[in-house]
Amino acid sequence: MTTSNPQTDTGKAEVDPAVRAELGRLRDSIDNIDAAVVHMLAERFKCTQQVGHLKAQHALPPADPNREARQIERLRQLAENAKLDPAFAEKFLNFIISEVIRHHEQIAANSGQSD
Repeated sequence: MTTSNPQTDTGKAEVDPAVRAELGRLRDSIDNIDAAVVHMLAERFKCTQQVGHLKAQHALPPADPNREARQIERLRQLAENAKLDPAFAEKFLNFIISEVIRHHEQIAANSGQSD
């Protein structure tokens, strides 16, 4: 909501202080959620790195298409239940899976080298 004065000295519409406060509150929440997402992804990748090392030690392939398909279906269902676009959730997981596979391939390629 804007006030009756449409322009300020900077040329931008003046915004009601209550709207600014609500925007600030919501943006603070978004920033906190973003931080949590980053930390959760970091923890996930720590686990997938361990999986990659285990696969390399036992000559298992970097990708597991059956597991990936199950994970995608599971995430799509979770997204639907959370009222999140399942197609978006699938794209997001596919990106993560491709990064995990890339890491697993690197681990497998380096498994003959000393740490």
